[in-house]
Amino acid sequence: LQAVPAAPRAHLDAALLVAHAQHEEIRREAAHLRRALAPLGLQPVLLKGAAYVAAGLPAAQGRLFSDTDILVPHARVGDVERQLTLHGWRMDPGLSAYDQHYYRQWMHELPPMTHQRRFTVVDVHHALLPRTARQHPDTALLLAAACPSALEGVRVLAPADMVLHAMTHLLRNEEFSHGLRDLSDLDALLRRFGADAAFWPALAARARELALARELHYGLRAAHGLLGTPVPADALQAAAQAAPGVALQALMDALWSRALRCPHPRTRLPFTGVALALLYLRAHWLRMPPGLLLRHAWVKTRLLWNKTDTQAPARP
Repeated sequence: LQAVPAAPRAHLDAALLVAHAQHEEIRREAAHLRRALAPLGLQPVLLKGAAYVAAGLPAAQGRLFSDTDILVPHARVGDVERQLTLHGWRMDPGLSAYDQHYYRQWMHELPPMTHQRRFTVVDVHHALLPRTARQHPDTALLLAAACPSALEGVRVLAPADMVLHAMTHLLRNEEFSHGLRDLSDLDALLRRFGADAAFWPALAARARELALARELHYGLRAAHGLLGTPVPADALQAAAQAAPGVALQALMDALWSRALRCPHPRTRLPFTGVALALLYLRAHWLRMPPGLLLRHAWVKTRLLWNKTDTQAPARP
């Protein structure tokens, strides 16, 4: 940082202080989660940024967080929720009955739970993708391959699974305010794990096993094309077996090149707003079958109207 001018360096130094503090918080929360779940015989499997910290990966450097994500077996979700509640985590009491149903019946996670004293948030996942999605990576396979981390009693996904989850989280998302950050995570993971030549064929095989071959293709193509991530040509070629047709590929390249950029107005490409809107619709289309999607859109719109009506000021 010494080569950076003083004024912007002060902002970077401040951001690093925040990141270091949040990393310590993640380590403390991991210990709290381990103790909370120990009576169930479960070791929490950390996901995303928390996993990068626990595993001591380069992707954790300077990384900021809003919550801690864990993966647990679907059959134990009720037990996990009760155990976390006993240890001080609570869901938002203002969450509507419909949203509770939405999370519990259709999604891949519980509603976020906030600790009542520490105000930290944990997201309990039981799958990588919603239960209503077209693809369903087997959570049992992910948990069986999970690895010990540097934190006692806490595990993280295996390298190939960690990369595939990063790709899935990025490319199936409906919101891209952190798109460049998540792409940078992917770049750091691929550079770290890709130093082992055996990683690349294992990654391709795992993507096929978890029904995430298309995500692997898009993820490698985006990281290599936008950030120059070093990906072997044979790995790109193998992943391209799951590529869409030429026209759809060109469209997706145009969308990713706009969505996965710094969101600053000066860096935006033309039609970025259109690209973000199309990717928002795509994410929901992949998340739910058409009938359920239409029903969900109607209910959420009606709830929004009702909320707006109740908050409107009374007429004189």
